[in-house]
Amino acid sequence: MAGKGRNILVIKHGALGDVILAQGPFQAIRAHHGDARIVLLTTRPFAAFLEKSGLFDDIWIDERPKLWQLSKLIPLIRKLRGGRFDRVYDLQTSTRSNSYFRFFPKWRKPEWCGIAKGCSHPHDSPLRTKIHTIERHIDQLKVAGIDNVPPVDFSWAMTDISRFDLPTKYALLVPGGSAHRPEKRWPAIRFAELAEYLDDKGITPVLIGGKAEAEAIEKIRSSCPAAIDLSSQTDFGDIASLGAGAMLAVGNDTGPLHLISAVGCKTIVLFSRASDPNMSRPRGQDVRVLREDDLANLPINRVIGELDLEP
Repeated sequence: MAGKGRNILVIKHGALGDVILAQGPFQAIRAHHGDARIVLLTTRPFAAFLEKSGLFDDIWIDERPKLWQLSKLIPLIRKLRGGRFDRVYDLQTSTRSNSYFRFFPKWRKPEWCGIAKGCSHPHDSPLRTKIHTIERHIDQLKVAGIDNVPPVDFSWAMTDISRFDLPTKYALLVPGGSAHRPEKRWPAIRFAELAEYLDDKGITPVLIGGKAEAEAIEKIRSSCPAAIDLSSQTDFGDIASLGAGAMLAVGNDTGPLHLISAVGCKTIVLFSRASDPNMSRPRGQDVRVLREDDLANLPINRVIGELDLEP
């Protein structure tokens, strides 16, 4: 219930795509609870970024200790109990976050919106494992009386990217993905061909990623020297700003695509059989999905056909 003086805890650990998809629910929780004290429990990579949103009064870092790491687990239990929370929104709904429900004594358990056994606001819909993350969050919040989840607003995330001195017409290419999931990556040689095509059309390819993408990005730049390499130079805010200014973005099923599409950039995201776009695709004003069981078999012409660059 909304009201003054209430202490609210929101649990969301990540990865990046999941955090971006939770932005609308974050906004809805803040709007519903007005001037209540709202604490976010998240992991270190997202704390500084989400602090800028202004939606939370405090952000706590969860180091996700193992059960035998008592030197870390006991302080976490004490901190959660000491928060004297009236309600918890568990947007992670993992085995770990479910276990946190048990940290609270029976005589001081908060209202709990999630799937922990015995919680006050269980999201027990049989569809929860069959619908997209956003719809699952929306359905979960309805159980707790939150009926309106607004469109996402990442205006707070924008940074000054003038230091990159980019041309007016540029496209973002995101050739990376989970290091342990190579099957989720379109081959670098295909990205290189796409970069050459964009350059021929007068659109500068801009490459983003991290150290794990260094080899792929080097291959792309070897084929298309005009491509601008911003790998390992961008934070989450920069990625949002780059997305807001880009003509389009093309990339694998990976976190940055979620942020890029969420700020309104036309986005083409490439899926293999390793994941289901119906459950986790990026959302935005214009998001197009191309799926091939083995991305090595996704031809360049199918991607070019989605660009709509021809007059």
